[in-house]
Amino acid sequence: MTNQEKRDINNVYVLAGLFTLSLRLVVGWTYFSAFWRRIILENKLIPDVPGYIGEKFNHFLPNALGIKSMIEYLVTNPDTLWWAMVIFTIIEGIVGLLFMLGFFTRLMSIGVLSLATGILLGSGWLGTTCVDEWQIGILGVAAGFTLFMSGGGIYSLDYLLLPKIPVLKKQKWLVWLTSGALPVNIYTFSKITGIGAIAILLLSLGTNQVFHNGVWGKLHNKSVKPKIEISEAKINDKGLSFTVYRVEGADVYGSFLIGITVKDANGNVLFNKNGEELARFPKSNIQNEYIAKVTPGKHSLVIPLGSKAQLNMENPSIQNLPKGRYKLILTDISGITWEKEINK
Repeated sequence: MTNQEKRDINNVYVLAGLFTLSLRLVVGWTYFSAFWRRIILENKLIPDVPGYIGEKFNHFLPNALGIKSMIEYLVTNPDTLWWAMVIFTIIEGIVGLLFMLGFFTRLMSIGVLSLATGILLGSGWLGTTCVDEWQIGILGVAAGFTLFMSGGGIYSLDYLLLPKIPVLKKQKWLVWLTSGALPVNIYTFSKITGIGAIAILLLSLGTNQVFHNGVWGKLHNKSVKPKIEISEAKINDKGLSFTVYRVEGADVYGSFLIGITVKDANGNVLFNKNGEELARFPKSNIQNEYIAKVTPGKHSLVIPLGSKAQLNMENPSIQNLPKGRYKLILTDISGITWEKEINK
């Protein structure tokens, strides 16, 4: 390859870096701003304080794709979760800042792609009025890949500083982590770009379909209405016990439970607790499993997204019920009800 050809290729990468400059700055800020919000503007790394990032992470759990077991492990181990959130926040800050500055741009683009993939798989199903988290995740994946291919261009620390450091300048492999012309021919470059773009498109279509039926079928949004799953419901000599698990609905506020009712096979009400009674529900009778906790509220029992808890109630009217089939009914303040049959 002649010197002129090398200069022409370098100029192509310089232009590519200029074309993607605004993308690098904006995407870098979206990740650095997460660190800025949680540490500088308001400390969101304090457990048991409203806005704790660990509880937000818990909201991802019910419908996460492929990483649900990892999320569940973390939210059932609060100490490990706290360290994970601290490390994750620091990584977001470093990756976002260096991405904006264009320092080790390609390495940071891999970080952006990885962070965006985690967001996509964990929270791509969330978004009260739009597919917010899915869009953030998939666009971050595309941006990370694009900046890996283009590099940082002349408005980057890679361009300004690395050529002035002799030790680094001699390392030809370093271009895969920084900026500049990649040591591949145009055929290989176009093949990598094409395969990468198609893979990201397939990831986009696949996750959009799984989370929202966005490609085919009836659209759905799991962030609009609260949904509670009832399990392990039983009536015995100690009373009534069952487990609630909130799997859908808005993440910014809880489901407000204003009624717990037990009926017999003929529809007769045997037991009922209204909202005011549930607001006084003993905390000792609630066994929470995760960081997001079911708690008594001002006028109801509050069940945040992702929370899972066993509720225990002692009452003479249900302790001595004869064997038979009964129906447990939970009522949300919105009027939505969830039912579960109980065989004693």
